[in-house]
Amino acid sequence: MFATTIGDAPVLRQNPERPSRRLISGQIDERINHAHGAQLGITVSERTVSRLLRRPRRPPSQTWRTFLTNHVGTLVSIDFFTVSTLTGRVLFVLVLLAHQRRRIVHLNVTEHPTAVWTAQQMIEAFPDDTAPRWLLRDRDSIYGDPFRRRVASMGIGEGVSSPSSPWQNPYAERLIGSIRRECLDHVIVLDERHLRRVLARYMAYYHGARTHLSLEKDSPTPRRIQASTEGRVVAFAEVGGLHHRYERRAA
Repeated sequence: MFATTIGDAPVLRQNPERPSRRLISGQIDERINHAHGAQLGITVSERTVSRLLRRPRRPPSQTWRTFLTNHVGTLVSIDFFTVSTLTGRVLFVLVLLAHQRRRIVHLNVTEHPTAVWTAQQMIEAFPDDTAPRWLLRDRDSIYGDPFRRRVASMGIGEGVSSPSSPWQNPYAERLIGSIRRECLDHVIVLDERHLRRVLARYMAYYHGARTHLSLEKDSPTPRRIQASTEGRVVAFAEVGGLHHRYERRAA
């Protein structure tokens, strides 16, 4: 009953901006003493007022997931991952992924990545007026001043993830995981040239045959649904036999 009285107190409705707990406590004490008299001996602590105070509901700020969803058509992610060769060399692989159809826009390999080299990859990936509206990246030092100046000159806004938060760049992280699980974990890379050849074969399979649940079980390059009357199902080896593409072919 007492809680209802405090919840219905005019002071709470007249101060939606959440006045201080000390102010509300004093005003409620004054109201109770005026109505029932000081002989009731009712004391309202600040902790009680804080617990019973009706807080106004504020619209939540846009979450990171909402940002990715709202800009899926204009977002591109960039990220690096490493590959060790048979001789112990460490190669760095750069990937640029368009979110809308999960297309790999650009992929390149180097042994010594720099901010200048990374900036040049942006030019090669987006010639003329094909640059996206947003670029999602992490806080790696490889994205230094030369890279940021190049991106700004292309009219691309940057979305930078929080420190140590790979989940904020989910599309690129998922792509890198797929490349490792479906390809590189089954291959011994000899050198840079060999790695480029393997990745080129995987990209051809990824774009033309690999299905995605988010694309309604279609591939990044849309495929026509074949009717059962078009012939029997034939398997075609992809990525050196690691995967297969299935099509109907007339006998």
